[in-house]
Amino acid sequence: MELGLVGLGKMGGNMRERLRRAGHTVFGYDRNPDLADVHSLRELVGKLSGPRVVWVMVPAGEPTQSTVDELAELLEPGDVVVDGGNSRWTDDEKHAAELAAKGIGFVDCGVSGGVWGLENGYALMYGGSKEDVAKVQPIFDALKPEGDFGSVHAGKVGAGHFAKMVHNGIEYAMMQAYAEGWELLEKVDSVTDVREVFRSWQEGTVIRSWLLDLAVNALDEDEHLDGLRGYAQDSGEGRWTVEAAIDNAVPLPAITASLFARFASRQEDSPQMKMIAALRNQFGGHAVEKK
Repeated sequence: MELGLVGLGKMGGNMRERLRRAGHTVFGYDRNPDLADVHSLRELVGKLSGPRVVWVMVPAGEPTQSTVDELAELLEPGDVVVDGGNSRWTDDEKHAAELAAKGIGFVDCGVSGGVWGLENGYALMYGGSKEDVAKVQPIFDALKPEGDFGSVHAGKVGAGHFAKMVHNGIEYAMMQAYAEGWELLEKVDSVTDVREVFRSWQEGTVIRSWLLDLAVNALDEDEHLDGLRGYAQDSGEGRWTVEAAIDNAVPLPAITASLFARFASRQEDSPQMKMIAALRNQFGGHAVEKK
């Protein structure tokens, strides 16, 4: 099928390539003309046959809002907009209502896979009506990992981004646990090869995971993470997860503590945050700060 894709950064560019490999026709727009196939949203919409599907992969907040506003004026009844960025779920409800007033459908989709998604596929969590999801389903099927799992119609509008938010909150806590264990191992005199201890956990243990594999990759590149500053940014979804927990009276002590640890990293050169920064770089290509 045909797809318009807005935003061709690290995730969007790889998604375009994966979809093309699966036989879909993708017209991509990006503010960087070197990445773009077309040079305006109007041109993008003009390339697509109806009913059109336009997938938005731009930063949350104003960039997404302005893109949705412009698409609302360009698309026609029966078309669908997919927000595949990391928008707050409450924004999804606003966008869906704005587009519904013009007869345009809306699907929110949380996307996980980082820089590895091109080859491994992307885990997808999407929300919206069955009718709108059906129009996008061939794209979901091409983007997801091979096999029976890796994608879910999580519920109504907002459910996809809410599910992805919780996913990222869990990710915060898991990375924090690995980072704390790594710092303790590095601190004691009796353990002489921390990297190989981490590597030994990759098989046969209950804490083996892809994040553990990425931690070993990071330690292979810089055994003691000496080249990194102990600073880790937060994307915002950890904060939203804690806020949602407060609103729903759900205790999240591990996730909340891991978020606060990110804040602590900005006050001093935290050894734990070297591992967090290294893991974020490994799975998502997020920037690190060098010493």
